[in-house]
Amino acid sequence: MGQANVGELYKHLDTTTALLKEDLDVSYMDALIETSENILDGGRVKVEDGLPHQQVRDQLSEQYNQIKLAQLTTDEIRQAMQLAILRGERTDLIQANHQMTPDSIGFLVAYLLEALADLPSDATLLDPTVGTGNLLYTVLNRLQVADEPALTAYGVDNDDTMLALAGVSARLQQLNVELYHQDAISDLVVPQVSASVADLPIGYYPVDERAATFATHAATGHSYAHHLLIEQSMRYTVAGGFGFFVVPSMIFKSEEAKGLTKWMTSATYMQGLLNLPRELFSSEAAQKAILILQNKGEQAKQAKRILLGEFPSLKNQAGFRRFTAELAQWKQQNLA
Repeated sequence: MGQANVGELYKHLDTTTALLKEDLDVSYMDALIETSENILDGGRVKVEDGLPHQQVRDQLSEQYNQIKLAQLTTDEIRQAMQLAILRGERTDLIQANHQMTPDSIGFLVAYLLEALADLPSDATLLDPTVGTGNLLYTVLNRLQVADEPALTAYGVDNDDTMLALAGVSARLQQLNVELYHQDAISDLVVPQVSASVADLPIGYYPVDERAATFATHAATGHSYAHHLLIEQSMRYTVAGGFGFFVVPSMIFKSEEAKGLTKWMTSATYMQGLLNLPRELFSSEAAQKAILILQNKGEQAKQAKRILLGEFPSLKNQAGFRRFTAELAQWKQQNLA
C-alpha cells in the first residue's frame, strides 16, 4: 500500500492547501503550514477574522475526515509532505539554496551514516541547515529501530517558513526533533551530538566578524558559508563522531580550499569523499558529493585509504550490491 498511501495523503494535503491559499490569499508554503496545523489539531479548522469562509471550512473538514495518519508509516507521511513541499517550491518559486534535499540523496546519506558511524541506541543527530527537514527525517526514519526509544535530533535554520514546515512535518511523523530559529554560524543552543548531517548551502557568509572566529574563514573578504558550517557542525559533534556533508564535488578545487584542508587536517580525519550519481545532476559542474569527516579522539583513526569514488547509479541494483560489499570491506580494513 506504500505509494498508494503516500499519494492519498498528498492529495489531501495539496487540495486543502490550495483551498487555504486562495481563500486566505497566502503563499502555498504558508497554506501548507496552516493545513498541517489543522490536521494536527484533530481536523479542526483554525478561523481568524471570519476566514476561511464557511464554504471553504466545510470543504476542508470533508478532506480532513478522510485522513488516517495512524494507518500510515512515518516515512509515508514524510514522503507525502515532501511532495507537497516540492509543489510549494514550484508554486512559490523558492530560491535554490532553500530547496529540499531530494530523497535519493537523503537515502545515500542515511546509508553511509548507518554503515560507518556505529551509533549508540540513544544517538543524537544535528542538521545545522535543516530547512524543511527532509534530509534529517529521511535519516531518522532509516535509523529508527522498531520498539527502541525514539532517536533525538536537533535542527537549526534561519528561515522561519522553512522551520515551520520542518516543525509540522516532524509532529505529523511523531519524530523527537527540537528545532531552533537562529543563524547556524552563531553560538548554538544544542548539546554535543553523536553525528551531524547537512546538505550545505553554497555561497558567502556576510558577517565577517563572526566568521573570523572560525579556522576556515577567508583571509580577505567574505568566507564560504559551507566551509564555516562544516567546522561548526564538527564543533558540536562528540569526539570520534562523524559528519556527513553534501558538498560540491569540486570543493577542494576552490581558492579557499587550502584553509578548509588545513583545519580538517588539524581537527578531524577526512575519511571519504564520494561523488553522488552523475544522473542526479543537470551537468558535471553541478554534481555534488558526500564528504565524510570524523572528529579526532576516542578510538578514531585516519583511514589508511581514504574512501574516494562515485556511487553507482541507483537504478543499477547489482552495482549497488557490489558497492555495499566493498564499503563493508573498506570499513573493516580502515576503521575497525
